[in-house]
Amino acid sequence: MHEVNFDGLVSPTHNFSGLAIGNLASTRSSGRISRPREAALQGLDKMWALARRGVPQAFLPPQLRPSLPTLKRLGFLGDEAEILQQAFEQAPDWFAACSSASAMWTANAATIAPSIDTADGRVHLTPANLVTNFHRSIEVTETASTLKSIFSSEAHFVHHPPLPATPMFADEGAANHIRLTCGDSSALHVFVYGTTAADRANGPKRFPARQSLEGCQAVARLHQLPESRVLFLRQNPDAIDAGAFHNDVVSVGHENVFLYHEETFANPEESLESIRSKFDGPLHSIPVTSRELTLKQAVDSYLFNSQIVTLPNGRMLMVCPLECLENPSVQELIKTKIVTTDSPISEVLYLDLRQSMNNGGGPACLRLRVLLTSAELDSLPERIFLTENSSAFLRHWIEQHYPEELTLADLACAHRYFANSRALANLKRWIGI
Repeated sequence: MHEVNFDGLVSPTHNFSGLAIGNLASTRSSGRISRPREAALQGLDKMWALARRGVPQAFLPPQLRPSLPTLKRLGFLGDEAEILQQAFEQAPDWFAACSSASAMWTANAATIAPSIDTADGRVHLTPANLVTNFHRSIEVTETASTLKSIFSSEAHFVHHPPLPATPMFADEGAANHIRLTCGDSSALHVFVYGTTAADRANGPKRFPARQSLEGCQAVARLHQLPESRVLFLRQNPDAIDAGAFHNDVVSVGHENVFLYHEETFANPEESLESIRSKFDGPLHSIPVTSRELTLKQAVDSYLFNSQIVTLPNGRMLMVCPLECLENPSVQELIKTKIVTTDSPISEVLYLDLRQSMNNGGGPACLRLRVLLTSAELDSLPERIFLTENSSAFLRHWIEQHYPEELTLADLACAHRYFANSRALANLKRWIGI
């Protein structure tokens, strides 16, 4: 089996509009001048750093923004230039939502179950409906289309439509899903939800919960996962109100490693005992207490949004944002609890992802993990994988087409829109999708 990380290539329209309620970094950056070229190169550097270490790395292309089809649905008429200018002047909030580059965070693109876990022996993919935020719900149609283009073999892959676009089935994808396994043993799928139709009263009070229990249950059924290998655990509403809008802001799991904050779950002792009792094999759990790191520090540093990968030598590498290097409490935790003599994690790589971090997404937000057999891997388009040649091509493409700086007003320019449209079309042709 090969675990492939699919990162979202940052869009040439990367901007700071502060659209995500409950995402504190996004809100703080609202209205700032963004740096799309720098953001895309930071993301590309992360992908290439892992590819050079022998970790299978691929990417998903950006989506074209502003979304003209959405603006037309909202009643703006005329040619492209007229629609962009009308929307920007008459409904700047809607225009901002239709201009969001949030598809870069592919942890929310879908939930994917590998063929070794499913009843029919095929990989199952369900795009997230992302109904909690208007700007993210715009992504879903193109995300589904792109996934079908890349994972095109019907012999290997099953594509489900997004869940019904209603709060009862709110689904934010892999950011609220943890797959734990030990070697060749059966995997345990942990789905973490923030709300349920039967008990909305005990949810968060400050910010909305983005994942529903009903959505988790539907995805598990669609993916034909055995009931004995599935857990549904409720996220701590206090963590959501502290800015942990997705579960991957307060915990991360990889193979038999589970790094988590003690305030991750609503019922921590019961939840952790259910994980331990259902997990098939030794679990290397790394709990972090509130005395060691407060929820605020966890959200500010994005320690738990770090990306853990297995290197070709079998050891694990943890990719952290520079914010973790600059936080003394996080550094103490890494030295004393995470990278120790008995830990599978042997190395930490700190990367500059500030443009993504300032918009509310860390290393784990930028990637969607897909576990594939060799045959499934061979069926994918070759050019979606990061190699020395493809990395060089993407770097040149970014430097050629991305602006150094961008404001929301710049996105109302029809000339810029058409230039981006041509550039993205050429990229997809180069990939072969």
